[in-house]
Amino acid sequence: MPQQNPPSSMLSREIAAIEWRVSEGLIPYVDAVAYMEARVAAIAAGAAPELVWLLEHPPLYTAGTSARAGDLLEPRFPVHKSGRGGQYTYHGPGQRIAYVMLDLNRRNPDLRAFVCALETWIIASLRTFGVTGERRSGRIGVWAARPDKPSGTGGEAAEDKIAAIGIRVRRWVTFHGVALNVSPDLSHFRGIVPCGISTPHLGITSLHDLDALANMGEVDAALRATFEPIFGKTALV
Repeated sequence: MPQQNPPSSMLSREIAAIEWRVSEGLIPYVDAVAYMEARVAAIAAGAAPELVWLLEHPPLYTAGTSARAGDLLEPRFPVHKSGRGGQYTYHGPGQRIAYVMLDLNRRNPDLRAFVCALETWIIASLRTFGVTGERRSGRIGVWAARPDKPSGTGGEAAEDKIAAIGIRVRRWVTFHGVALNVSPDLSHFRGIVPCGISTPHLGITSLHDLDALANMGEVDAALRATFEPIFGKTALV
């Protein structure tokens, strides 16, 4: 079952608000990574505040540090190697990317606790739209039960992933983050084995696929409202 209470250990010991930035349009992946690299260095040096950056990318695939070559089935979009954890994933319009740049030295230098906090955040945001998100042991990310789909050959219940998580840490400052499917073209995921998901009863879904027809502005508002009790106050920039 989803964790109901946010892990307070991720609240900062400092008062400074976390900058909250929302970018319009489609941000090239290489530009976003370059910006994150520079910002993380500045945060680690104490020269810049923490930041959450919400954006969308043009259609592309990224290969995390655990990506297997055979999981790239059809490179119909540009493929970028990424320093984040995880395997292959898709980014594109209709998917809300949240790049989370936080200094865990100010919080709790525990990567497992941080990933759990990210999952808790997304689960709380989904609840705003009547969607029950859940975490699964051994499978990072947030999942939704699909009783409307066929079960696995062994009777396993069908589930779809609605949010992927892939992070990187440098000097205990986090970057990369969360990809929440709002209304992307789900057929674009067919060019890869997404996140290593290859069993028939496990798939990919989105808010719109689950008939939660929220727009991106509504999703952004929910993300910010549910982020603050877990990680601390934000300031829009």
